[in-house]
Amino acid sequence: MPFRHFDIHSHLNDKRYALDLPEVLARMRESAVASIVVGTDRKMSGDAIALAEKHDNLWATIGQHPTDKNEEIFNDAWYLEQAEHSRVVGIGECGLDYYWPTENTRFGLGETALRPDLVFSRQRDLFERQIVIAEKVGKPLMVHGRPSSMGTVDAYEDIIAMLKNHHGVRGNIHFFVGNVEIAKQFLDLGFTMSFTGVLTFTHDYDEVVKYIPLDRMMSETDAPYVAPLPHRGKRNEPAFVVETVKAIARIRGEDEDVVSDLLTENARKAFKLRP
Repeated sequence: MPFRHFDIHSHLNDKRYALDLPEVLARMRESAVASIVVGTDRKMSGDAIALAEKHDNLWATIGQHPTDKNEEIFNDAWYLEQAEHSRVVGIGECGLDYYWPTENTRFGLGETALRPDLVFSRQRDLFERQIVIAEKVGKPLMVHGRPSSMGTVDAYEDIIAMLKNHHGVRGNIHFFVGNVEIAKQFLDLGFTMSFTGVLTFTHDYDEVVKYIPLDRMMSETDAPYVAPLPHRGKRNEPAFVVETVKAIARIRGEDEDVVSDLLTENARKAFKLRP
């Protein structure tokens, strides 16, 4: 299927699409949109692969999210085996999330959740193991980074420190909310950054969108989350990535078609996409 827009990060394997996934996929095709379906634990990774096997405009990543399914023991051998699958184009969603340090119900870790140092230690170990898998199979990382609060960059700083120990690894920082200084450090490491529909209803990231070279940037939805205008407040879906592309073009003052073509080509190159 030919496509014009690329959503490099969606969760079509989420239960919120259980009742109408065929319609969601049809809207993607009508809008000429392709997407990477992201794994956040073992089951979700397997579901992402299954979707990618059935649809020529979908690919998959596999990984374990830093704060999802915390009771699950990371199975290195299983992820390494699945990472070789032809429809798997990246490792993740993995990384560091410092926003939920003491949420017992969120982590499900009992007394451990009262010890942020133990929570963060677990996250770093989990991230390190997925970096190693990415190195072994030569596929990019899909990195989740969430600072402890708005305006801080602590999670990004620690991600950068860890990546500096792995010179051959590349990837994308999804749903980027950092500043120009942090963006420069990721660029220096050879990473790209992607933006969501948040750009349609805030100007907080205009400066960094203008700063990052267009050939080091990608578009995403993070569907079903953060739907862009004019869909804000509804369930997000990959077809809405068109609004993110429009926002990037508007912020940069560049032609929308040119921006769309380059963002799509960036995804093809970064994830070595094959039909």
